[in-house]
Amino acid sequence: MAPSNIGYSFREVGQHFRRNWTTVLGAVVTIFLSLFIIGVFVLGSALINNMIGTVENEVTIQAFLSDDATDDQISAYADKVRGWDNVESVEIRSKEEALEQYQTQMSNRNASDAITALDGENPLPASLVIKLDDPQQVEATATKIVGDSQFAQICDSKDSPSSDVNYGRETVEKLFSVTSYIRIGAVVLVALLTFVAFVFINNTIRLAISARRREIGIMRLVGASNGFIRGPFILEGILEAILGALLAIGVLVAGVNAVLPKLAKCMQFLSFAIPTQTMVATAGALLALGVLIGLFGSAIAMRRYLKV
Repeated sequence: MAPSNIGYSFREVGQHFRRNWTTVLGAVVTIFLSLFIIGVFVLGSALINNMIGTVENEVTIQAFLSDDATDDQISAYADKVRGWDNVESVEIRSKEEALEQYQTQMSNRNASDAITALDGENPLPASLVIKLDDPQQVEATATKIVGDSQFAQICDSKDSPSSDVNYGRETVEKLFSVTSYIRIGAVVLVALLTFVAFVFINNTIRLAISARRREIGIMRLVGASNGFIRGPFILEGILEAILGALLAIGVLVAGVNAVLPKLAKCMQFLSFAIPTQTMVATAGALLALGVLIGLFGSAIAMRRYLKV
């Protein structure tokens, strides 16, 4: 669009918005709905990833220790593991703490019956509870512990250190497999929705321009250049896209503020927080996507009528 054509283009767009507000409203609503659906799935994917991260962060390694291991040996080995890459924290859990956790996890009656049957003895070993920065590396860290000669000296079963390192291997592998499929599926779905939205919006803009093909023909007959003709239509498509994108962003923000706190209150064991950076990035992406769709949708539709 040439600089000299900008003022004319804005005037033409303003007049068309007033004269054909129903057509403009239809295009804006179409863009709004398309971008809103994309935004819902983007934020939904971010929310699912956040929940997945919360579940994955619960993955820990338990290294069971011998009753004969001294406090100095246990502390020394815990300090050693804390210095490893990918280890976030190491908690030393005593036999008494292990028994308390067992009583908490079991019903009071079942726990009391089990303790009574043991004549007050505590068969549960002390352990190191190891939390990782990257739960995906849990197997590599567990293997490293099993192969550590220092751990072999303080583990509960000195002949078989591997039996004293527990991280729920089969459960963890299934968890990571499921979460990987969910993440890939979310990306594919958002990409598919973006493509569908582009086709849908492009067709809407094309229909709006088609309704004005007589006007375009008259402009060409009086000698208007293709750039002069194209300017108002492209600007109109961009402005309609911006309006639709802003409307979608506003409804998304209002929906997030209204719905997520209620979900968090009902299901407190899950995290429904969406970082502010994610919201800002999503809003910016929707606005940019709307402008691009409006720009290219109008440009492609105009090529059909200007034959360039």
